[in-house]
Amino acid sequence: MRAVVQRVTSARVQVGGEEIARVGVGVLVLVGVADGDAQSDAEYLARKIVELRVFEDDAGQMNRSLADVSGAVLAVSQFTLLADCRKGRRPSFVQAARPEAAEPIFDHFVSAVRLMGVPIQSGRFGADMEVELVNDGPVTLILESKREAASGKTSEV
Repeated sequence: MRAVVQRVTSARVQVGGEEIARVGVGVLVLVGVADGDAQSDAEYLARKIVELRVFEDDAGQMNRSLADVSGAVLAVSQFTLLADCRKGRRPSFVQAARPEAAEPIFDHFVSAVRLMGVPIQSGRFGADMEVELVNDGPVTLILESKREAASGKTSEV
């Protein structure tokens, strides 16, 4: 799984002109599920995001987590995060999980965050969404549940 985490002062998702999700202070997480990802990948990313210390303390240092600032998560599924653009001009999405495999893992990610006591809302899986955010900082991080080893194989982090 791959996630782009953006610290926000607010974020919202609309589908067909209707607002379906909104958060204030917290993080917007764009989530891409790769072929072969499992619930353990979703749990790893959920824990990592909930525990990330990306909010400033009184000294201006990034020492506070979502729980410390009573922040929320807005999760948006985004298969395009798995695009391979190294060859040619058209992105390849062969690394992205098929929707029928990706949706349960994305849903498990949302549930895992919720079980950790952090408020979470999500976009609509597979929908054409409009995402608005006010990036705070800006702070934007890329997380992966697996990392590439020197051999080119992946392993859980």
